[in-house]
Amino acid sequence: MTSQSEHHMLPEPSEGFDVMLITGMSGAGRSQAAHSLEDMGWYVVDNLPPKLLVPLVDMMTASSQGSVHRLAAVIDVRSRDYFTDLSAVLSHLDDLGVHTRIMFLDATDAELIRRFEKVRRPHPLQQGSRLIDGIVEERELLTHLKERADIEIDTTNLSIHQLSTQLYDAMVGSNPNTVSVHVFSFGFKYGIPIDADFVADVRFLPNPYWVPELREMTGRDRLVADYVLSSDGAQEFLDVYAEAINIAIHGFVQEDKHFVTVAIGCTGGQHRSVAMSEALAKRLRAFGLTVSVSARELDAQHQD
Repeated sequence: MTSQSEHHMLPEPSEGFDVMLITGMSGAGRSQAAHSLEDMGWYVVDNLPPKLLVPLVDMMTASSQGSVHRLAAVIDVRSRDYFTDLSAVLSHLDDLGVHTRIMFLDATDAELIRRFEKVRRPHPLQQGSRLIDGIVEERELLTHLKERADIEIDTTNLSIHQLSTQLYDAMVGSNPNTVSVHVFSFGFKYGIPIDADFVADVRFLPNPYWVPELREMTGRDRLVADYVLSSDGAQEFLDVYAEAINIAIHGFVQEDKHFVTVAIGCTGGQHRSVAMSEALAKRLRAFGLTVSVSARELDAQHQD
């Protein structure tokens, strides 16, 4: 589907606190944009009055001790005074040196009407008149803010997944590096995980459990890892499987999937799956992917 989106790569955020204002036409996808930014690690606040933006920034910078640096606030239309307040706040944030950017979501009048009729909700500025009257008034109110926008996306022909993909493209780029991969080991005898996108069975490898000096160790120990990874077929399996996952991730990026979970299983989740998970993660990182690793059964023991 061809979109009418016009957007460009945003400049890198400056040092310090970064604020993104999400605004635009009601029904154009502000809520979905907020969800996408939240997935990217932004702290998101919905329907925030402009006057509260400065104290919120002050509170977050004072209380977070530097742990939160990105705030996204959804700003919708209320009145002309509302945007007078917003202009004053933006000016004040600039004076404070806060890096502030504006994201504007838009759509054609016909598409906005279709969306409002679909959800059977009135436009916030309709006030008993025709739906189109509220849309026209809102578009007039937003004219100056739209002109100030750092990023503008026309969502007329976009599904929510396509919108999210374009947001990722605009904010961090459209490439596999935007996908977070988690690899974890597990034991089949304790149950197959239901939250994995990929499940691999490495019980075809010889089991270190039957080697007396390795039995009490885990796949995190060097001797066990060397034993498993030097087994016939281990390296070939890792090479092929890592390549297959890498190919899939390139496709996931286009389908707005930015979180992938890979489960590697053996009988008890102590030896083979643990060593193979660590080795697989290393190969995926070599592709430039962001990868984390855990061991379900080992971590569960530590929790006990």
